[in-house]
This record gives sequence, structure tokens and C-alpha cells, in this order.
Amino acid sequence: MAASELYTKFARVWIPDPEEVWKSAELLKDYKPGDKVLLLHLEEGKDLEYRLDPKTKELPHLRNPDILVGENDLTALSYLHEPAVLHNLRVRFIDSKLIYTYCGIVLVAINPYEQLPIYGEDIINAYSGQNMGDMDPHIFAVAEEAYKQMARDERNQSIIVSGESGAGKTVSAKYAMRYFATVSGSASEANVEEKVLASNPIMESIGNAKTTRNDNSSRFGKYIEIGFDKRYRIIGANMRTYLLEKSRVVFQAEEERNYHIFYQLCASANLPEFKMLRLGNANNFHYTKQGGSPVIEGVDDTKEMAHTRQACTLLGISESYQMGIFRILAGILHLGNVAFTSRDSDSCTIPPKHEPLSIFCDLMGVDYEEMCHWLCHRKLATTTETYIKPISKLQATNARDALAKHIYAKLFNWIVDHVNQALHSAVKQHSFIGVLDIYGFETFEINSFEQFCINYANEKLQQQFNMHVFKLEQEEYMKEQIPWTLIDFYDNQPCINLIESKLGILDLLDEECKMPKGTDDTWAQKLYNTHLNKCALFEKPRLSNKAFIIQHFADKVEYQCEGFLEKNKDTVFEEQIKVLKSSKFKMLPELFQDDEKAISPTSATSSGRTPLTRTPAKLTKGRPGQTAKEHKKTVGHQFRNSLHLLMETLNATTPHYVRCIKPNDFKFPFTFDEKRAVQQLRACGVLETIRISAAGFPSRWTYQEFFSRYRVLMKQKDVLSDRKQTCKNVLEKLIADKDKYQFGKTKIFFRAGQVAYLEKLRADKLRAACIRIQKTIRGWLLRKKYLRMRKAAIIVQRYVRGYQARCYAKFLRRTKAATIIQKYWRMYIVRRRYKIKRMATIVLQSYLRGYLARNRYRKMLREHKAVIIQKWVRGWLARTYYRRSMHAIIYLQCCFRRMMAKRELKKLKIEARSVERYKKLHIGMENKIMQLQRKVDEQNKDYKCLMEKLTNLEGTYTSETEKLRSDLERLQLSEEEAKIATGRVLSLQEEIAKLRKDLEQTQSEKKSIEERADRYKQETEQLVSNLKEENTLLKQEKEALNHLIVEQAKEMTETMEKKLVEETKQLELDLNDERLRYQNLLNEFSRLEERYDDLKEEMTLMVNVPKPGHKRTDSTHSSNESEYTFSSEIAETEDMPLRTEEPSEKKVPLDMSLFLKLQKRVTELEQEKQVMQDELDRKEEQVLRSKAKEEERPQIRGAELEYESLKRQELESENKKLKNELNELRKALSEKSAPEVTAPGAPAYRVLMEQLTSVSEELDVRKEEVLILRSQLVSQKEAIQPKDDKNTMTDSTILLEDVQKMKDKGEIAQAYIGLKETNRSPAMDCHELNEDGELWLVYEGLKQANRLLESQLQSQKRSHENEAEALRGEIQSLKEENNRQQQLLAQNLQLPPEARIEASLQHEITRLTNENLDLMEQLEKQDKTVRKLKKQLKVFAKKIGELEVGQMENISPGQIIDEPIRPVNIPRKEKDFQGMLEYKKEDEQKLVKNLILELKPRGVAVNLIPGLPAYILFMCVRHADYLNDDQKVRSLLTSTINSIKKVLKKRGDDFETVSFWLSNTCRFLHCLKQYSGEEGFMKHNTSRQNEHCLTNFDLAEYRQVLSDLAIQIYQQLVRVLENILQPMIVSGMLEHETIQGVSGVKPTGLRKRTSSIADEGTYTLDSILRQLNSFHSVMCQHGMDPELIKQVVKQMFYIVGAITLNNLLLRKDMCSWSKGMQIRYNVSQLEEWLRDKNLMNSGAKETLEPLIQAAQLLQVKKKTDDDAEAICSMCSALTTAQIVKVLNLYTPVNEFEERVSVSFIRTIQMRLRDRKDSPQLLMDAKHIFPVTFPFNPSSLALETIQIPASLGLGFISRV
Repeated sequence: MAASELYTKFARVWIPDPEEVWKSAELLKDYKPGDKVLLLHLEEGKDLEYRLDPKTKELPHLRNPDILVGENDLTALSYLHEPAVLHNLRVRFIDSKLIYTYCGIVLVAINPYEQLPIYGEDIINAYSGQNMGDMDPHIFAVAEEAYKQMARDERNQSIIVSGESGAGKTVSAKYAMRYFATVSGSASEANVEEKVLASNPIMESIGNAKTTRNDNSSRFGKYIEIGFDKRYRIIGANMRTYLLEKSRVVFQAEEERNYHIFYQLCASANLPEFKMLRLGNANNFHYTKQGGSPVIEGVDDTKEMAHTRQACTLLGISESYQMGIFRILAGILHLGNVAFTSRDSDSCTIPPKHEPLSIFCDLMGVDYEEMCHWLCHRKLATTTETYIKPISKLQATNARDALAKHIYAKLFNWIVDHVNQALHSAVKQHSFIGVLDIYGFETFEINSFEQFCINYANEKLQQQFNMHVFKLEQEEYMKEQIPWTLIDFYDNQPCINLIESKLGILDLLDEECKMPKGTDDTWAQKLYNTHLNKCALFEKPRLSNKAFIIQHFADKVEYQCEGFLEKNKDTVFEEQIKVLKSSKFKMLPELFQDDEKAISPTSATSSGRTPLTRTPAKLTKGRPGQTAKEHKKTVGHQFRNSLHLLMETLNATTPHYVRCIKPNDFKFPFTFDEKRAVQQLRACGVLETIRISAAGFPSRWTYQEFFSRYRVLMKQKDVLSDRKQTCKNVLEKLIADKDKYQFGKTKIFFRAGQVAYLEKLRADKLRAACIRIQKTIRGWLLRKKYLRMRKAAIIVQRYVRGYQARCYAKFLRRTKAATIIQKYWRMYIVRRRYKIKRMATIVLQSYLRGYLARNRYRKMLREHKAVIIQKWVRGWLARTYYRRSMHAIIYLQCCFRRMMAKRELKKLKIEARSVERYKKLHIGMENKIMQLQRKVDEQNKDYKCLMEKLTNLEGTYTSETEKLRSDLERLQLSEEEAKIATGRVLSLQEEIAKLRKDLEQTQSEKKSIEERADRYKQETEQLVSNLKEENTLLKQEKEALNHLIVEQAKEMTETMEKKLVEETKQLELDLNDERLRYQNLLNEFSRLEERYDDLKEEMTLMVNVPKPGHKRTDSTHSSNESEYTFSSEIAETEDMPLRTEEPSEKKVPLDMSLFLKLQKRVTELEQEKQVMQDELDRKEEQVLRSKAKEEERPQIRGAELEYESLKRQELESENKKLKNELNELRKALSEKSAPEVTAPGAPAYRVLMEQLTSVSEELDVRKEEVLILRSQLVSQKEAIQPKDDKNTMTDSTILLEDVQKMKDKGEIAQAYIGLKETNRSPAMDCHELNEDGELWLVYEGLKQANRLLESQLQSQKRSHENEAEALRGEIQSLKEENNRQQQLLAQNLQLPPEARIEASLQHEITRLTNENLDLMEQLEKQDKTVRKLKKQLKVFAKKIGELEVGQMENISPGQIIDEPIRPVNIPRKEKDFQGMLEYKKEDEQKLVKNLILELKPRGVAVNLIPGLPAYILFMCVRHADYLNDDQKVRSLLTSTINSIKKVLKKRGDDFETVSFWLSNTCRFLHCLKQYSGEEGFMKHNTSRQNEHCLTNFDLAEYRQVLSDLAIQIYQQLVRVLENILQPMIVSGMLEHETIQGVSGVKPTGLRKRTSSIADEGTYTLDSILRQLNSFHSVMCQHGMDPELIKQVVKQMFYIVGAITLNNLLLRKDMCSWSKGMQIRYNVSQLEEWLRDKNLMNSGAKETLEPLIQAAQLLQVKKKTDDDAEAICSMCSALTTAQIVKVLNLYTPVNEFEERVSVSFIRTIQMRLRDRKDSPQLLMDAKHIFPVTFPFNPSSLALETIQIPASLGLGFISRV
């Protein structure tokens, strides 16, 4: 298409920039042909006129659409050029934090200078088995591609890792080898993969150093071949090294270091074993201090030294050899400190007894004088004689350095040889994968011989790379049958010829080295004469005659000729080497042996290929028989030969390329320097790959992908059924130039830029469609809005007008009403005002008149009373003075007491801080308040008494006043008499004056008394009010304290509940973890068992004739087994002839990790065993003590025994009498009675039957007593037997039988006497007192009875004493507890309230914990006691049964005939033995074979009841238990377990088989529990089922073994369904479009065309659902427990969710909005499946929560802070790493979507920084939830089970 169609307005282009290399700009107007200037708008806002080159008239590069930016493969870009590549890498590296990108067949790896969590084992598992284009770019994807192509094509592979120093080559090679080691494993148990990885730290320590560009720079090249066998498992490895930088040993530039090993030695100099090396700080040695940077930040050289030594040990380098290596390295350091002093210009010397040289000679084991001499002299040999010539100081220094370099190079090669020897395998190598870690193109300010060799190697590698890329392009075109033309690409063969051809640079260099007087200058002149002006790639600098320039493929490089000859010769004085060869240190001469004699594992190979031997990078001394030519091989010649050998190896393999890029020179994390990146991209050939791809057809689409993407550009009539023809028709219309595309067989090929043009057309079409849709919708919305507004306006107007009319009418009504109201209101106001004034006037008049009258009355009253008051006042004053004095004294006492009370109050307030004190204070304060209240009442009473006295006094005054008034009247009456007695009047007037004075005085005193009374009243009221206030405050404090106590109690309760819930959850988690750990151990155990069986089978196949040795029996002994051992008889019969024990030296070593895990488990079991052994020893000691005590009282035991035996004999005789009477009665009834008398209804019959019933009951009672006495007799007899008696059981049995044979009391008495004679001394003959011995018998019986009672009394006394002692101990413990509680209480009282509450809570928790532990101990003791008693009971029952059998055998035939046999008992016995299956011992193998080994699960599941094999096996076990045959039970159970394991091993990949035996194993386990006789398992049994319980054996240990077996079967079931589901999950859940047309297809890169395997058919979601239905139906048919089905479904859904999420996190193309919708729809379908199967409560849905949240994260808005908050709250099941990864990978499919900004991702990270979750990125898809088997009893009756004939079990019979 024309340029005018692409360079239109708003088109974006790239223009060159001196700082950013390329800068983006936008066209401001369309380009027209002939324009010389483009108007551009830069991104920073500036406008620019860009002038086109007038000669070339090339337009600037177009920029790719944003939708293509950030692609995984650079070849997927529409415009393939340098700025597009650079921008895509920068966006991925800076914005998305992605360091890997594909560029066709090349993986570009950018060093992040930061540790990333993308190399874990979970990532390795995720990439294992995946196609290369399906996952995001990764070094693991390249490694997987190489491994898969090696297995598929059976062709050797190579991974070529190249790049600058510091770009990450070594790390990339290391991760590739780690991937091979993890994925493939090793063919043997020698852990070869660990050894391969262990070679890395060794080679890094001796071959890596710090440079200015890299802290861990590889200073040598290496090619590691990892060998595989026919099953593609690692069997060994081999390493070749190239061009070690020896000059670094003696010289380092500024800020650089020597090799790491020297600094590791110096850092570890303080170790005891390194004292002999006499090392110190690295700054003390000349060879390690020149760079001035002895320490690397963040690196601990001491720890690195430990890692190096550990790796050496793992690779088989012994401690002695390691110390030898360190001695040589230390000697090199000391050699560097050897100093020379000049004698003259041509000679030098070493100071005498020079310490560095002395240490060097001691370490190397050489003579000091000899080494000192040859360091300062050299030998010159001529044809006739030999001269010894001194050398100058400079020459000596150079010779010293050359010797140090030579020793280090020899040691380096020796270590490489030993590493290869350790990695060598004796097994034939089938194929290999080589990893080449080699230096990249180098150019410095001063370039020498090393840079020349490095760039020469890169020229060869680049030529091979170009040829490989061209070959791949050619093969692709031919495969698709597309006509192609030769693509012009850079061929660097001329440059290679310049270097290596005849008369080339290397040839001339070797020739000059042979010349006697050859120098660097003469060599330079030869170069100029030979190649200058003759080769376009060779140039001479203008200002130098000692340098030359070569035009390499990457850049021009100027080389300085100085040092070329010396480095090429690599000269070392032969005399110095001879001194070292004569060393007493054995390892040193070994370094200088010839290659044929040196220990090298690469000298021979068994793979049948040409051996690839290591070619050393230096000149070695030849043997005497070698020619001079071989002796004089130069370094250049050796390097050229080794390079040719390497190229031959690479050409014979399929190469895979990894190009490492260094983003900046300052080692800043995630910082991208465009200039440096472009330099490296040009140098490593990435841009050449892009150019070759762009020259052809870089964009390639399948027809279906093209149709799906560009369906929008087609019309309906263009769509045909043939997709290929449809695409052809559309392309012919869209692109007129047919040269821009080609149609292949399966793909469409486009020229560069055509996809961008199609994307532009698609975007324009979609934009036009969007505009049309928007136009239509906006018009429709506006019309709807106008109509709504018009309708609303009319309605509003109508309502407003009505409202206004109603408001006006309301206003008129209110106006009229207001007028009326005003009229009446004004009238009311005036009338009311008049009435108020009139009433106020009358009130004022009445009050004024009353006031005046009262004043007159008061005046008269005062004058009248004054006279009377005066006479009383004086007496009252005296009394008042006394009372005032007493009051003052009391007041002082009160003040003093109040002061003392305040002090006491302060003390009480200090103590009153505890809740208990407040409680006590409340009681005291209430008492005090009551006392104060009482006191106030008393004071009130006193106050009332005073008031009464005052009232009486006033009354007295009033009466006196009345008297005075009467006297006045009398005086008035006698006025006439007064007139007569004038003198008397005068005297009366004087008296009146005095009385007035007295009255005034009395009034004043009265006032003072009233004032005092008022003051006292106020004080009393104040005191009362203060007391009331204090009481109120106390009440408030009390309420506050009560409230606080309630709140604290509530908080404590809530806290305790929360802690209880948390502890419960923690206990549940711990239980699950322990269960998971135990089940993982079982899994490891089963895996080891399977491996053991496999190895045994292999040994069986290898060994034809059995070798003599010990027989080995197979064992299924569980890790938890303690009492029983399981040995398979079937295995013995089948494998016995083949099982032989190999000699110890031929045993196959175990896997170390598994061995350590099992060793840990064995340690735990040994600890448990030790605990149980201690418990057993303690019990045995108790038993021995009890036996010792019993032996102290043998006579008492004997008396008890005799007494019990007599009682037993009496009961037996009575029993016989009752039997005889019963028989006689029955006989009489049958013979003599008439029929009517013996009829069932007759009275006599009823009476007789009642008697018969009573007699039978009495007989049963007697039987029980006999059984009890027998058991007691047996136990007592066993207890008193001496230890040395060997026939205890036999004697007791004989004794019992003899006693039972005795018929009357005489015989029993005689036997008793005989027994007594044996138990007493011979001197006692007291039994001769009477003839028959009855008196003696009675006497002895009474005596023994007394002794028995006495012993019982003593035992009771002892028990009471023990109880009393226990009670005293308990009281003592309670006292101690009480004291401790008081101490804690006292401590708590001194604490603040918060600490007090916390302390009380802690104390309560401690107390409850202790109580819980005590209860647990008691429970364990009770359980042990119960188990012990059960076992004893079973033993006693067994012995009693044996005794009864013996008794029945001893009964004579006549006695058997005499006793009637009732036929009524026969049905009862048959009924007791129902529900069992009987089989013979020899039929056991046939039973197991037919029921387990050859059983077809499908037929059983369809035709028979679920769990039938389990029921049959249990019924057989029941019969063996009934027979009390422990061998039969053990053999049957062991055979069953081994057979199930054998079936699962044989058909372990069949889901039906595994499910069938999981169901039957669980059912068998439930049967053993249900019929075990334990109460906990018998709750749901019927009475009939309880009768079927096991009677003789406790199979709890076997239940544990079956539980372990069920766990192993469950884990195997999970692995089977995982293997079935795994291929379906990614395709069905992610790739398949369940909702058609939602997700668009983006352009794909080259990797989609080079998938490792062809499509095998696409799985859909329906495939997954069908498979889930199949699993569920099979499990239901097999009768699996519903709870177990729920656990299986939960595990299946976890696998689906984990694998889907892991792939989503590793696939950038899947992280889009449309894919999130697809995932959510798929998850909803899975939830619907759960609903249909009634499994929503199984926990399966919760396992999909991370996947659901990831899908929601893809669909939510991702712009604002509110969106970030919503994401953080929504994604609770995802980790922070997963959330950030999804946001980084989010990729828009259409241009209308937006990318997630970096700032938004940082906001998410800031909000989630406090979240504590796992840093792991991927979910563990291999995780298996701990399985439990809830008890599920069966309602099926055993007696109803029928055995079908199809099972072939006719040899067993129902009992």
C-alpha cells in the first residue's frame, strides 16, 4: 500500500534521538509524496519539523498499535524494526517487571539486578510439560523445549547463553541446569542432579571474580554436557572450559578483585584447619589488594567458603585433597609477596630468609635454596653446553607472575578434571543437552589478546546463529509451500577467514612466536603488509603503529599489539617447574603430569560418540617422546582447535539461544538505559534476527485466527463455509498489492506492517460502528429525555396553578378569621387588665393594714414580755456559758478525730484499689453511713429537745407577761392608791427601768441564742448534706465499680471466648498439619515401598540363579504398629525362591531426602517406644513389688485358696443335688402323672413349672458363683506360685481336674488334708486328734477364716491409711494452692487495673490448662486401665473356657447319658453363630486370589451390593475370632492388606480399581470398628448386630494399619484423577471459548508456530464436566462414603482451581477482561454441577475462591483509589504477589481497553504492604488435603448376606 495511506494525520512514528536513541512523535498532517518536511508533535508537548534525508528519502519508522505493545514475542509486532523492539523490551521490563521476551527462536533475558520469586520449584512444575508458546517467556520454557525435543526427536540439544559481563549468563545457565535436574531426576540413587548443581559453586569460586561491570563475572567459558539415559533421566555430566583469564591471578584493575577463592581463604583464615596456611587479611597480599576492593557488598566470603567446601565434599573431593588445593592457593598468595632487590641492571636477588618465599616453599614442599636460585636465574641450552644466566628484577618479577599463573591454571584444570570424574557415569549415555556459558562480544578502551580470542569465538557463534535462523525461515516457507527468495543477511565468513585462515592473524601470530627475535612490533608490521588495503575488514589506526582494527559483525574494535606474543607463548621457566615436580607434597607433582597420566574422567566414554575432551587454555609441557611441534603449541592454536571442536558439537545438536542483556552499568534494579541496550541488541544478533524476519513474511496467522480477528471487516455474503476461501476473498479486497501477503497450507503470511494496516482498518470499522451506535443511542436518549421533561412540565404547571388557587382561598379565609379573633382578643385583654389592677389594689390594702396592726401588736408584746424575761435571762446565761464551753471542747475533739480519720481515710484509699477492697469497703461504708445516719437522727432529737425547751421558755415568758399585764391592770386599778403613795411610784418606775434593761439584755441574749441555734442548725444541715453527698458519691462509686466489674467480667468472658475460638482454630490447624504430615509420611513410605519392589523386581530379572544368603520376607509393617507384625504368606510362597540378600557393597543407595524423612520418623517412633518402655518398666516394677508383698503373706493366700476351694466344692455338690432332684421330678412327671394332671392348664402342672423355674434360676445363680470362684481360684493360684515352677498351669489344671473328680465330702477332706500336709512342716501332727480329722479340719478352717478376716481387715486398714494419706496430700496441695492464690491476689492488688485484669486472665488460663492436663493424664490412665482389664478379662474367660472343656472331657459316658439333652438349646446355638463364613487354612490364598487379586471392580459394582468383598472378609475374620485362632486372624488380615497393595500396584492407574478398593477398605475398617465391642462404635447397632461383635481379639492395631492403607489409596486416587484431569483443565477452563465471540484473538509470534507437540484434540468445559460426572458415578456405584466423596470432590476442585490460576499467572495472553468473563462463566458451570450433585457443603466451592477473585480482578475498574480499595477488600484469597502479577499481566485485547498504570499498581502494593501472606506466586497444585474417614456404620445384617457364585468362593460356607 502507498505511504500516504499509512503516514496520515495522527499516525505515530519513531525519530532518532541522541539521548533516548528513539523518540515517539505524532504526525500533525498527512504526508504527501514529495514532501521534504514532516510536521510532528512530540510526547513532551513540543512541535518539530522533521526533515527527510534528500538522498534516501526514507520515512521514519511507524509505531505499532498500543494493542501490540508488550507482546511476549517480538516477532508478533507488525512493524519489525529497532525502535519497536527497544520500546517493547522497555515496556515489559519497566512497566510489567518482565525480564524475559522471545525474539523468534531467541530468548532475550534482561538482568533485573534484583532477586525475583520466579525460579521456585512450583514455577518449574508449572512449565514442565507445557508448550513453549503457551506460557510466558522464561528460561524454564527454553529448557523444557530442549528437553522435550531431545526426547521427541532423539537428537542432542544445546542451549547457548551469551551476553556481556554482568548480563546474567551464569545465572541463566545455572537455572537451566536446575530445571533439568528437577524435571528429569536421576537414573540412580546417587543424586547426580545434586552433583551437577554442586559443580556451580566450585567453578564460581575458582573461575569467577568481581569486575567493574559485575560482582560475579565468569572469567572463563564453559560448556557443560548433561547426559541422559534412554528414559531421559540424568546419568552424569561433563564440563569443558575455554580461555581462563590467568592474568587476573597476578593483576587486577581498579575496583576489581582476584578470583573469589582467594578472598574466601583469607576470610576463613581463623579456622583451626587453616592455621597452617598462615593467611591473614586480603590486603596483606599483593595478588589480592591491587584492585582496592576486597569486599563485595552483601556477600559473606566465610559462608561462601563453607558452601564451596560442602560442594567439594558432595562431588567426592576428600578433605585431604581439599586441604591440598587450599595449600596450593595459599602458596600462590605468598609467592606474590616475594620481593626482589637489584644487584645491577642484569641481575637481582632475594633477601636472605625471606618469609613469603619460606612460607611458599613450606606449603609446596620444595627446597628453599633451589627455588630462590631459579627465581633469580634461568638456564640457556645450546647444542654443546648449558649456561645459567642471572635475570633482571623486572624479568624475575614477570617469571614469578608467570609461575603463579601457570600453577593456578594447572590447579584449575585439575579441579575441572575431578569435577568431571565425579559427574562421570558408567551407564551408557543415550543423549545429552549442552549448556554453553560463554563470554559475549567485548570492546574496551584497551583491547588485548583476551578480547581478540573472545570476539573471534563470538564471530563463530554468530555465523552459526545466522545460519540456523535462515535455515528455520527456509524450512517454514517450504513447509507451507510458499515461494521464497534468498534473503540477504550479514555473512561474517570474511571476518573469520581474516582471523583463522592461512596467513591469517592467528597464523602470523604463531609464526612470529617461533621466530627467535620476534616482537609485537614485527608482528604488527607483518599484519599491515599482509592485510592492509587487501581486506576491507582490516584497518590501521592513524596515530599508532602498534595496533590494528577489525570490523566485527557488531562493531569495530581496535586491538593493541603489545603483549600478544607473550600471552600466546605462555612461557614458564622449565627449571621452576622441575623444582615443583620434585616437591614432597604429593598433590603438586600430580598437577604437572601429562594429560594421559592425569586423572580425567573424560579420557574415555561409553556413549559411542566422539569424546569431547577438555582443551586447556595454556601451554603444557610435553613428554620427552613428543615432537617439538607438539611441545610448542601456542594458546591461540589451542583455542582455535577447541573452538572448532565446540562448533562441531553445536552443529551436531539443535541449538536454543538465550541472549542476556545488561540494562545499565550501575547495577540499579529495573533501570533501563536505551543506549546500552541497543548496543547489546546489535552485538548479540537480536536485531539481525528481526531484520531477517522482517525481510520475509514476519506476521503469520492461521486461517481460523484471521477469521476470528477480522470477521468485522467482512460482510455477511463474504462468509463462506470454507474459511480459507473466505480469508482469500477478503484479503484480495482489503490489500490490493498481492506481494504483501502469501497463502500457505495452514497459515497466511504477511509482510511487515500489513497486520498494523489491518488493525487500523479493524479499529476504523469498530470506531465507525461505535460512533453510529453512540449517535443513535444519544438521539434516542435525548428524545426520551425531552418527552419526559415536557410531560413533567405540564404536570408541574397543573399542580402549581391549583396550589396557588388553594393558597389564595386559604388567605381570604384566614383574613376574615383574624379580624374576628382580634375583636374578641382586644376585649378580653382590656377586661383582664382591669380585673388585675382592682385585685392588686385590694391585696395591697389588706397586706398594709395587717402589717401595721402586727407591728403595733409586736411592740406591745415585746414591752410586756421584757419584764418577765429579765429574771430568767441571767440564769440562762450561766447555763449557756457552760454549754458553750462544753460545745467548744466537743468541737475540738471532733476536729482532732476528723484529722485522724482523714489520715486513716488516706490509708484506706490506697488499699481501696482492688475490686475486693471496694467490696469490703462497701460493707464498712454502709455501716459507717448507718452510724452517721443514726448520729444525725440523735442530733435531730437533741435539736428537737432544744426547740422544745425554747418553746417552754417562751411559754414561761408569755405566762409571766400575762402576769405582768394582770399586775399592770391591778396597778391601774390601784392607781388611786398609787397617787396616794407617790414615793412608791417612783420606786416602781426605777424597777421598771431596770426591768427594761433586763428585757433588752434578755432580748439580746435571745438573739444570740437564736443565732447560735441557727448556726448549729446550719452546721447540722451542712453535715447532713455532706454526708448525703458522700453517701451519694459512694453509691455512685459502688455502681461504677459494679458496672466496671460487670464490664470486666463481660470482657473477660468475651476474651476467653475469643481465645478459646482462636485456640480451637489453632488446634484444628495443628491437627490438620499433623494429619497432613502423617499422610505425607505414609505417601513417602508407600513410594519407598514401591521403589523397593521395583528394585527387587529388577534384581530378580538381573539374577538368574539364586545366590546363597539369608531369606528375606516382605513386610507391610506400619509405622504405627506396635504389637503385631504382618508377613505375607502369599508373598513368601511366590517370591521366596527369588529373594536373596545381595552383598552389602551392592545394595542400592536410598534417596537422601526420603532417607532423612524416614530417619526423622524412626526417631519419633523410637522416642514413643522409649516412653512406652518406661511405662512398661514402671508397671513391671509395681507388679514385682506387689508380688513381693504377696510372697510375704503366703499363708494368708493359702488360707484364702483353701477356703475358696471348700466353698466351691460345697456349691458343686449342691448343684449336683439340685440336678438330681430336677431329673427325678421330671421323671416322676413323665411316668406317674395322669394326662389330665400333667396337662398344661392343670394346677399341678403350674405348680411344678413354677418350682422348675425357681430351681432353674437357682441353678443359674449357682453356675455364676462357680464361675466366679473358679476365676478367683485360678488367679490366686497363679499369684502364689513360686517363680522357679515351670509347670504352673499344668499343675493348677491337674489340681482342678482332680478336685472335680471327687464325689463326696470325705474325698474332698482327705485331699484337703493332703494339701495341708504339703504346706506345713513335718513336725506338726495335730491332725491326729481324732480318727477322721474333722475336729482338726474345723479348727484349721476357723483359723484360716480368722486369718482371712484379719488379712481383709489389714487390707481395709491399709486402704483407709492410703486414702487418708491421699486426702492429707490433697489438703496440703489445696493449702499450697490457697497460699499461691493469696500471693497472686496480693501481687494483683499492687498492679494497675489493666495489668490486674491481664494477670487474672493469665492466671485463670494457666489454672484451666493445668486442670486440663491433669484430666488428660487421668483419662489416659483410665484408658490404659480399661484396656488392661479388658485383656485380663479375655485371658480369664479363655482359661475358664479351657477348664470347662477339660471338665466336660473328664465326664464319663454314663454321666453324659444320664443328663437329659434338651432339643430347645439347638436353635439358640445356631442363632449365635450366624453372620460368619468358615474357610480352611489352606484355602486362604484361593480366597484372597478370587476376592481381591482377580476381582473385576466393574462387575461387582454393577451386579452386587456395594462393599461386598469387605463384608465377606470381615465375616471370615469373625469366624477366625470365634475359633480364637490368632494365627488365622493375623494371616488373613496380612494377606488381605498385601493383596490390596499388589492390586493397586498392578492397576494403580485405573480410577475404577482405586476407587473400588478405597471404598472396600473403608467399609472393612468401619466393620472392624462397628463390631469391635467398643461402646463408642455400638451406638447405632441393633441388638442383633451387637451380638455379632468380636469376642476374643482386639484389632485396634490392625484398624490403624487399614486406616494407613486407606490414606495411601486415597492419595493414589487423587494422583490418578489429577493425571486424568490435568490435560483438560487449561484447555477447558482457559483456552476454550465457552461463550463464543467474547474474546478476540491477538496476533501471535513465532513461538506459536514452533510448538513442541501437535494438537491432540481440544478439551472443553463439557469434557471436564463429563469427566467429573464419570468420577462421581463410579464412586457412588462403589458405595463410597458420602463424606469421603465430598473430600474427593473438594480435592478435584482444588486441582482445577490451582492449575487454572497458575496458568493464568504465567500467561500474559490470558489476562484480559473477556477472559475474566469466560472464567467466571466456567466457574458458574462448576458450581451448578455441585448443586446438581448436592455437594455445595463439601467445601469445593471455597477452593475455587482464588480463581473467582482473579477473574473478578480482570473485570473490575483499575483507575482510582476507590478502585484500589475495592480490589484490596475483594481479593482476600489472593496473595499480594498474585494480585500484582495479574495487574502487571493485564493486556487489552481491543484498543478500547486501557492498560493498568504503574502508579495504580504501586497504590495496590502500598495498601497491601501490611497484609501477611505467603510470598509464593503460584498455588501448590500438588497439595493434598488431609483425609479423614468418619465412622459410617452399616445397617446391613451380616446373616442376610449371600455369596454369589460368580465370585468363585464355593469353598467357604456360611456358619
